[in-house]
Amino acid sequence: MPDVLLTVGTRKGLFIGRRHDGRWEFDDPHFPAQAVYSVAIDTRPDTPRLLVGDDSSHWGPSVFHSDDLGRSWTEPPAPAVKFPQDTGASLERVWQLHPAPAHSPGVVYAGTEPAALFRSDDGGESFALVRPLWEHPTRSQWVPGGGGEAVHTVVTDRRDPDAVTVAVSTAGVFRSRDGGTSWAPSNHGVSAVFLPDPDPEFGQCVHKIAQDAGDLDRLYLQNHWGVFRSDDAGANWTDIGGSLPSDFGFAVAAHPHRPGTAYVFPITADSDRVPAERRCRVYRTTDAGTSWEPLSRGLPEGDHYGTVLRDALCTDDADPAGVYFGNRNGEVYASDDDGDSWRLLADHLPDVLCVRAAVI
Repeated sequence: MPDVLLTVGTRKGLFIGRRHDGRWEFDDPHFPAQAVYSVAIDTRPDTPRLLVGDDSSHWGPSVFHSDDLGRSWTEPPAPAVKFPQDTGASLERVWQLHPAPAHSPGVVYAGTEPAALFRSDDGGESFALVRPLWEHPTRSQWVPGGGGEAVHTVVTDRRDPDAVTVAVSTAGVFRSRDGGTSWAPSNHGVSAVFLPDPDPEFGQCVHKIAQDAGDLDRLYLQNHWGVFRSDDAGANWTDIGGSLPSDFGFAVAAHPHRPGTAYVFPITADSDRVPAERRCRVYRTTDAGTSWEPLSRGLPEGDHYGTVLRDALCTDDADPAGVYFGNRNGEVYASDDDGDSWRLLADHLPDVLCVRAAVI
């Protein structure tokens, strides 16, 4: 088994696990008493860089980085992410930290609340507001979701440094094909069952997007009701959630190597946010959503109430893939065989907000 670094952001700190020679060990918590809403493991440098978006109830939100796998942390002397004064906005939270592909060394995107995209060219030490999205003509009509109005997902394309896709709660999917100079809503086929018009140009409550490993134009989308697939980089979407026990949920992740393979964690309903049928099960598709199979070997068998949030399900880049999820019960589960079997890595943690893993 390759060595793996696993980062678990919680309501009260960051927990870092390492698998070495097949054995897992976890550090004492980093950033105690601070909520960690976003983590990125940037494997482009020779030494991976960890990026953390944390939120202190006393000092407010900030972005930290570590170049020694979490042994020490650096906070820039000036705020890494800060809204320009003329926007009249102030940073509430960093929901997403996303290193760009290898064609753009040093580029890291941050998605924030209020809903904005920031770009860094120095590995995440400083960020600049991507103004065309902030000033999009539809912005005045965006409505905050239950968790606030945020850019919570960033998808980039390893073929094209100018292709960037974001998901906004609750404005939906927006795409840029010119490096962020212009943005267009990209929600055709994604339902908005809570609106008078169930198929608007924008206004969908998209919860997460993941990109297929083999076909980079194929995207998977977990919506507020509905699981969808796009085969044209988000221009059009098709419902693929019909065989799931519920198509409500928050998380979706793609296999790092196998085309057509993705994972979701179904939730009963927006009004009953517990695992579908009260069973702790990840569902996997290996045919791009034509069918889904439950994965539960090694997971709790009785009634279960641990909700998995949008960034708390992920894969690493091993083959077979490691698949990981954490829940609001403070449990973290891992699979080292593409999801076929699971084991509990940690429990009694604070509320798990995000999980990231990478081979190191």
